[in-house]
Amino acid sequence: MKLSRFFEDLTSVYNAEIEDLKSDSEGKNILKARLREKAEQLPLLLPMMGSNPEMLASAFHSGFIFMNPLVMETLSTKEESKLPTWKSLSTAVKLEPWAEPLSKIVLNAEGGERFMVIAVALEYLNRGQQARKHSATNTLEDDEDSEANEEAEELKENGDLDGNYGRHGRDDGDDGDDYDLDEAGADWLAEQGFDRKD
Repeated sequence: MKLSRFFEDLTSVYNAEIEDLKSDSEGKNILKARLREKAEQLPLLLPMMGSNPEMLASAFHSGFIFMNPLVMETLSTKEESKLPTWKSLSTAVKLEPWAEPLSKIVLNAEGGERFMVIAVALEYLNRGQQARKHSATNTLEDDEDSEANEEAEELKENGDLDGNYGRHGRDDGDDGDDYDLDEAGADWLAEQGFDRKD
């Protein structure tokens, strides 16, 4: 998916804003508390809707339910001048109950509809990024597990796992010939005068 330049620029700023809200100076996750503060400050932040929509959009973080991802994908390719109306997205997006009162505050302000369209797109793109990050982490762990398993299998096949040389041991490596330890032991015992076991 190719983002429009408008959303490409805004998304990186919005993602940085969410990351910044996540933890305090001690590294504790305080996102919920900070988002609550943002929601309370929303009426005061309304003048920034046009210039810094990411500052207000963070108040709606996790506040949207995406019914039609295809509509959202298309929206994220639009430049600012081509944005659809908020009403046209009504079948593609629903608000979480807690976000409804916030949307009313915004929609009563000038430029509120345009802002809501931007906010929903930013949140969709942020959620997609989080999913990709999570997926990449899981894939990396799976790859590491897979590599470790392959190495263990290889070692087992070669008889090198945990010092267990399997059924076939190796001599000191001078000539590299494999031989059967049981048979070699039986030969040695026979040389010492013991009866060979069958």
